[in-house]
Amino acid sequence: MQDRSRSLNHWLQDRVLRGLIWCLLRLPYAQRVPLCGWIMAQIIAPLAGYRKRVRENLAMILPDMPPDEVHRLTRAVPNNVGRTVIELYSGPEFTARVRRTPPHGQGLKALEQAHQQGRPVILVTGHFGNYDASRAALIARGYRVGGLYRPMSNDYFNEHYVRAISSIGTPLFPRGKRGLADMVRHLRSGGMLGMVIDQHMQQGARLQFFGHQALTALSAAELALKYDAILIPTYAIRQPNGLDFDIIVEAPIAPGTPEAMTQALNDSLETLVRSHMDQWFWIHRRWKA
Repeated sequence: MQDRSRSLNHWLQDRVLRGLIWCLLRLPYAQRVPLCGWIMAQIIAPLAGYRKRVRENLAMILPDMPPDEVHRLTRAVPNNVGRTVIELYSGPEFTARVRRTPPHGQGLKALEQAHQQGRPVILVTGHFGNYDASRAALIARGYRVGGLYRPMSNDYFNEHYVRAISSIGTPLFPRGKRGLADMVRHLRSGGMLGMVIDQHMQQGARLQFFGHQALTALSAAELALKYDAILIPTYAIRQPNGLDFDIIVEAPIAPGTPEAMTQALNDSLETLVRSHMDQWFWIHRRWKA
């Protein structure tokens, strides 16, 4: 009975989300993106408890933050999340927008050399700005970038979510045994793999993020070491117009222990988040007990 009730709830949630996304996709791109941001910030976030979660995370991590800034972030963070959601469902339009600005940064030369040599690359980002914009930008420029994703608990929603991000580029590999073999073949063939590592992982290592222990997956560093891949942080910073991005490719992480390499990735992301507090997904339960 409990499984049936859960399935029904998931189905109802999915119907609502599908309807909202369908309506938004009827609008021009430059209108649908800010509108979805507003809907997430003003309607969904209060109902889903996102504002409360942002406040709780900030109170734990940055207890001295001025109340006015906390209030701003409880609105600005969900707004960025909403924009990200509808961008991912906007496939070709999103990709066309992203490719306007060439990627740049200290790691771009290493990335190009690896591409020419057929050497695998692990591209690591966080839930920041739009976490799929870097992948879209690099695919649009001819790089073979696959994506590792974490299947959602709502199977109904996961089905069309995967279809949506597939329109940005393939291949895509689900976390776990189902996607492992294809992912390994992709890396061994000299492909690039995009990963997001800033979510709580129950079996992760206890590393530091904003001065607190955060269970973090070591998989990106372990894959880089095992397959002689370059490990590169990359990010997409949302620009003031709310539609465009600055695509940054940072210098490669030096080989070392998986823990040291992953801590360097955490430090890289933290530095960026501190400069753009409203663009990281503070709605996540990053520091679970």
